Formats: sequence, structure tokens, C-alpha cells
Amino acid sequence: VQLQAFGGGLVQAGGSLRLSCTASRRTFSTWSMGWFRQSAVNEREFVAGIAWSGGSTYYADAVKGRFTISRDNAENTVYLQMNGLKPEDTAVYYCAGDFVKIPPKESDEYDYWGQGTQVTVSS
Repeated sequence: VQLQAFGGGLVQAGGSLRLSCTASRRTFSTWSMGWFRQSAVNEREFVAGIAWSGGSTYYADAVKGRFTISRDNAENTVYLQMNGLKPEDTAVYYCAGDFVKIPPKESDEYDYWGQGTQVTVSS
């Protein structure tokens, strides 16, 4: 199973980016998916998660109201829409997935990871 994350880049504070993560597995619709981030000063941390059905979403307090996670099971893709970006959002963002109904918030509970995409927010 491969996960490929796309969409990172350099953006000014207050700007937006949309990250995408595509899975090679046809059973993607039975997976819960999560987005994590890791910066030079912080350990990998949970950002957002979405249940396999897409009916439930979960967010870290730091991104609530600014980020939106969604999925398109027909395209085997999960998205992270990031609005109102702040310099402290600068990090490498990773997507993760596993065959569970509810997306875990602990990174070590995921078996499958994408390669990471860099997001840099300038002030």
C-alpha cells in the first residue's frame, strides 16, 4: 500500500493551501485517514482525522476553524484544506491511514504513511 501526499509549498501568512493524499489501495474506503505534521522544534503531532465513512472528522485545537479534512473514496484521496495559515503551521505534513473506523490521534497507531510534503508559511 502506498500513500502519496501532494500540495505543499510556500505561502504568506493568512494564505491557503490544499494538501492531497492518494492511496494505491482499492479498499481505501474502509480506512480512516489522518494528517500529521512535524517541524524542526516539535515532534510529529496530530492535525486532523477523518473516519472511513467520512461522517466524522477530528481536529487538533490549534487548527480548528482553519483546516478542513475531507475525502473522496471514489478517487482514493483525502484532502486537507488549510486556510488562515500562520507561521507556526510551518512543518512537513504527512498523511497516514489504517483499517480502523475511528482515526487515531497517536502516530504510532498508523501502519501506513505518505512521504510528507513541506508547508512553509512566511510572516
